[in-house]
Amino acid sequence: MAAYSLLPSPTLIFCVFFFSFSTILSLLPGLALGSVTRHYKFDIKRHNVTRLCHTKSIVTVNGQFPGPRIVAREGDRLIIKVTNHVSFNMSIHWHGIRQLQSGWADGPAYITQCPLKTGQSYVYNFTIIGQRGTLWWHAHISWLRATVYGPIVILPKLGVPFPFPKPHKQVHPLIFGEWFNADTEAIINKSLQTGAAPNVSDAYTINGLTGPLYNCSAKDTFKLKVKPGKTYLLRLINAALNDELFFSIANHSVTVVEVDAVYIKPFKTDKLLITPGQTTNILLKTKPFFPNASFYMFARPYATGLGTFDNSTVAGVLEYDQAQPTMIKNLPLFKPTLPALNDTAFAFNYTTRLRSLASTQYPANVPQNVDKRFYFTVGLGTNPCPKNQVCRGPTNTTKFSATVNNISFILPSTALLQTHFFGQSNGVYTTDFPVTPPIKFNYTGFPSNQTVTVMNGTKVVVLPFNSSVELVLQDTSILGNESHPLHLHGFNFFVVGQGFGNYDPNKDPKNFNLVDPVERNTVGVISGGWVALRFRADNPGVWFMHCHFEVHISWGLRMAWIVSDGDLPNQKLPPPPADLPKC
Repeated sequence: MAAYSLLPSPTLIFCVFFFSFSTILSLLPGLALGSVTRHYKFDIKRHNVTRLCHTKSIVTVNGQFPGPRIVAREGDRLIIKVTNHVSFNMSIHWHGIRQLQSGWADGPAYITQCPLKTGQSYVYNFTIIGQRGTLWWHAHISWLRATVYGPIVILPKLGVPFPFPKPHKQVHPLIFGEWFNADTEAIINKSLQTGAAPNVSDAYTINGLTGPLYNCSAKDTFKLKVKPGKTYLLRLINAALNDELFFSIANHSVTVVEVDAVYIKPFKTDKLLITPGQTTNILLKTKPFFPNASFYMFARPYATGLGTFDNSTVAGVLEYDQAQPTMIKNLPLFKPTLPALNDTAFAFNYTTRLRSLASTQYPANVPQNVDKRFYFTVGLGTNPCPKNQVCRGPTNTTKFSATVNNISFILPSTALLQTHFFGQSNGVYTTDFPVTPPIKFNYTGFPSNQTVTVMNGTKVVVLPFNSSVELVLQDTSILGNESHPLHLHGFNFFVVGQGFGNYDPNKDPKNFNLVDPVERNTVGVISGGWVALRFRADNPGVWFMHCHFEVHISWGLRMAWIVSDGDLPNQKLPPPPADLPKC
């Protein structure tokens, strides 16, 4: 268990820290006078890891799985040198970091940068502005984030308290992931070649450990040791490739206090939902006396699609410290109850409980007026099988595809941000992404008898600087209704409304919450429904938006926004750094 503290620097100017990630580090508060600069070194290298009695070579950062923890304070500058020592191309995304005027450091391959080839290095240089809480980092190319990921802990500025009771301790982040016995790059490559759905994972993990419910895994169990009568801050991160997860601790309730590094109005629950890409901070108040028992922590999928999924459960153990450890042996181990695998009602009710703090110190700056409105359908579709090839999609003549407004996004062979910045977009992308669905139909009718020909292309939306945007994301049922966790790079957005069925622009806006809607960077588009978002385009650059199911992003459920420069110097994207990788 780790408490976070930051080692003071001797001077404000030369506040340079070098860290080795061969051990787990705790950092301590920075200067009272201002922010500090923190240096990290990420070496992308292979490392042998054994899970489920299966040993394989995986791609890691600094030989760690999960990867090293980044700890900083709001306002700190991070300089992270990444060097690629493996045969795969690599890029790293700092998920949820706003990247104000630092879009070159955002990380998605072929969007803001060309990937790092073997032997290349790149320095990600950015400042944490107006954010505090839990975020995370991960590889952002192909399926390499299966093992290349880690937490980002952003502490409040020195002397600024949490807007909730101070916890006894802050626990090392709990990161949910997926373990594949097979090579994930081979899995997705075969899927894209044959058009079939990829094989699912063999287990879920907590901090890389599979837990006692899987074969050959009792020794690989995450254990959280606590003391009676104390309050602990737990930071949850869903880094799973393709699964939303329910989570619960047996015989314990928790208080949710933050999502996606934004404080919320606290509420109690005994179970929660977290989609890939999302983070959730909870307060766990332990029982007042030693309970003569231990307690399982379970995570298992919330699954809504028609395809196969990993229908298993990962378990960790909550253990209480005993005053006299030798007195009691073989304690009973209680199990939590989780919602049903397809409990969309729970998912909807849970997400509607999330509300911004909307206080004087932490206001909810929801755009009250809208300059640009967009209505995007999201869902699955098909592409025709290439000639003289038998495919394994929904039929033997089709491949699975995924779209936004019926467009399956094709990654370019060079980075969009560079072509935009230097005015070289011809032949790379077009700016005619449709603002509404090009084909109108009963989007959520089931079973759907709608056949829509998927369009493939590299199309973007251009937004004027500082324009206020309303975006409605609509699930479709062409290949079955399904929840989609949508992540927007470069921005937080406010979730002003959501509902089931097809969005009604005449009726539904009357029920929008424009006072204290939750603010986040990743949202689940409810299965068979819609979600309405608002944000202000105050960050110039090129910003990716995509489903955080890796299988769907691979099939094309992604697009990009270009935000133009403003008039003032601090409203313009600076030139690229000299070491920006080339394609």
